[in-house]
Amino acid sequence: MKLSVVVTVYNEEDNVIPLCEKEYEALEGIDYELILVDDGSTDKTVENIKKVANERTKLLIFNQNYGQSTAMSAGIDAAQGEYIVTMDGDLQNDPADIPVMLAKLEESGLDVVAGVRANRQDGFVLRKFPSKIANWIIRNTTDVRLSDYGCSLRIYRSDIAKNLGLYGELHRFIPVLAKLQGARMTEVDVNHHARIHGESKYGINRTFKVMADLILMIFFQKYFKKPMHLFGGLGILTFAAGMLINLYLLIVKFGFGEDIWGRPLLLLGAILVIGGIQFITVGIIAELMMRTYYESQNKKVYRLKETFVGEAKA
Repeated sequence: MKLSVVVTVYNEEDNVIPLCEKEYEALEGIDYELILVDDGSTDKTVENIKKVANERTKLLIFNQNYGQSTAMSAGIDAAQGEYIVTMDGDLQNDPADIPVMLAKLEESGLDVVAGVRANRQDGFVLRKFPSKIANWIIRNTTDVRLSDYGCSLRIYRSDIAKNLGLYGELHRFIPVLAKLQGARMTEVDVNHHARIHGESKYGINRTFKVMADLILMIFFQKYFKKPMHLFGGLGILTFAAGMLINLYLLIVKFGFGEDIWGRPLLLLGAILVIGGIQFITVGIIAELMMRTYYESQNKKVYRLKETFVGEAKA
């Protein structure tokens, strides 16, 4: 199969029928499957999908709401296409952009083509402005230079999509997860429509979740395979600072006969020494866990792009 289109939906009863119709129209002539993942909707979303579904449509129904990352992961797991598209089910993404993105991916030889909402139809204060700040922070902390991390419309080669490791709410950081696999990516401008039916499932409170997940992404990028470099380095610096303070206080105590009991500096020195030991201990434990993660599942710390065997010359 050429293409799998994965769409996550949650309480989108008024959007799913026109969504499916637009998908069927846009993808005509392509060997594709449409996978809709219902993330525990409590309205008529599932009922309406069943009304319009054709032989190319597969519907995965969750028994409760697990979140967009889990829904997207389930759809990707079920996908059989050579290329996998992800998109939202609120009709703000345009299925007509998919053939263009597919052609771009095939001709470029890259691994990911990400959509950029060039003329975004959202409110400025609650959506556009926070999104611009988040995009700037993510670009400059992860060094993955994409313009629009919030656009769900992307197309991937299957082997990249199926090894993303989506947990929690990491769908916002899919480009970073793909980059961890060595994926090469580019961007194209895509259409973006104002929401007509229903309400957005995301609010300003998602900013805090994004910041928390960003810390995790930075750790994954720089220290996942070498956690001791982070915790060990912090531990050595903290321990050394504490020992220097304690050495100074010893000189003050025995060299000059001053009373050091009750000094805040004494408490600080003791805390730094204990904290340094704890950082180093955490680093060792994290290193053991990392090795267990790979070795217990026969995983490799590398990913081969290609293996070539030469032939004997005549």
